[in-house]
Amino acid sequence: MFARRSLLAGGAALVAARPVLAAWEPSRPIQLIVGFAPGGGADLAARAAGEAATPFFPTPLVVVNRPGAGGAIAAQAVAGMVPDGLNLLVGGGSESISLPAFREVPYDPKRSFRSIIRLTRQPLLIVAKRGGRFTDIRQAVEAARAQPGVIPHASSGVGSIYHAVFVLLQQAAGVEFLNVPFTGGAPSLAALMSNTVELAVLAPEEMAGLTSAGEVVPLAVASEERLPNFPRTPTLKECGWDVVIENMKGLMAPAGLPDEIYAGVHDRFRQGMQTQPWKTFLDRTGAMDGYLDGPGFQTAMDKVLDALRTAVRR
Repeated sequence: MFARRSLLAGGAALVAARPVLAAWEPSRPIQLIVGFAPGGGADLAARAAGEAATPFFPTPLVVVNRPGAGGAIAAQAVAGMVPDGLNLLVGGGSESISLPAFREVPYDPKRSFRSIIRLTRQPLLIVAKRGGRFTDIRQAVEAARAQPGVIPHASSGVGSIYHAVFVLLQQAAGVEFLNVPFTGGAPSLAALMSNTVELAVLAPEEMAGLTSAGEVVPLAVASEERLPNFPRTPTLKECGWDVVIENMKGLMAPAGLPDEIYAGVHDRFRQGMQTQPWKTFLDRTGAMDGYLDGPGFQTAMDKVLDALRTAVRR
């Protein structure tokens, strides 16, 4: 089916849609299934993508949170569903690229899904609370060296990508922190602010307000280069530890998704990524546009997973 649509964004700017749409039309609301608690990076990205893409779908897009086990509960559920395009996993993070490196999971991260589109790249920052004893990542590492297994950090569960940042840092620096697992970025941030933990790994969008207010202090970023929104925050590589890892978020369906449905979902969400609401989300949160098509998204995930598997075995 060929169609033209447009979206009036912000009450002013008319955003032209791509002229070609696939023939598939969903018959019921589409669920975007998130494996983490509301308020975390995956949840925020899912809601922003859903809002941006809604004008291009004939049925609603509904975010459903199924937190637990580092995202594996949601991934397992979606892997067992019918590949009809009506249930999509918001994947690309812990459940896809780190958890399977640490332990066996009840799905195959490379074969149980058909990747559709990558939406974002999410830098990962190690942060502390203002007024705490750490204002520099080197201070935290030296404290962990002096007190192995004592300095607590929050993560989204054992084997989650947030946990993987500290695992790689521990290996690179030869120290040991204390992992305190939660169900997502929002509970991790709450634990940091309540002094339950001294450190946390968070995506920029999860802490945007508190960072602007100076309540959260970024100590280091696990990206290849410094971030434009955090120009004073060094990379872990700059600090002497060769640790580079980023989160990513995109949409995945159960394996066996027909090409027609793949194209229909991909094209509509790709249109959403051209709209002002999506661009506003990126600007407001510091997340980065990470567009890749399905095969490119799967290749990017496989590359990180293979590297983490090597690091964990080592």
